[in-house]
Amino acid sequence: MGRTELVIIMAVILFLVFLLGWGGHVLFHRFNRVDTSNVAELDHMASALHEAEETRDEAIAYMQGREAELTGQLGQTGAELQAAMDGLGEARREAAELRAYIEANS
Repeated sequence: MGRTELVIIMAVILFLVFLLGWGGHVLFHRFNRVDTSNVAELDHMASALHEAEETRDEAIAYMQGREAELTGQLGQTGAELQAAMDGLGEARREAAELRAYIEANS
């Protein structure tokens, strides 16, 4: 086998490998092609996801505001309870003092 025959055989092999790669590329893209209906569906899914994220963000903001409001109300209610308990304790002390005074003077 001479040098010329070797060059021709190598050229034929490289050309066949090129054709095989090109054919594989064409088949790969034919089977993995995205149809227009799939693109429309993907667009619809993207818009639905965007709306869901906006709704989630609004819900989180509402819940944080509501939590702050309820925390404030709880603090206010606790302060009112403490004031009522202090008033009740003072009233009981006065009642006990009055009973003791009445018993002492009776």
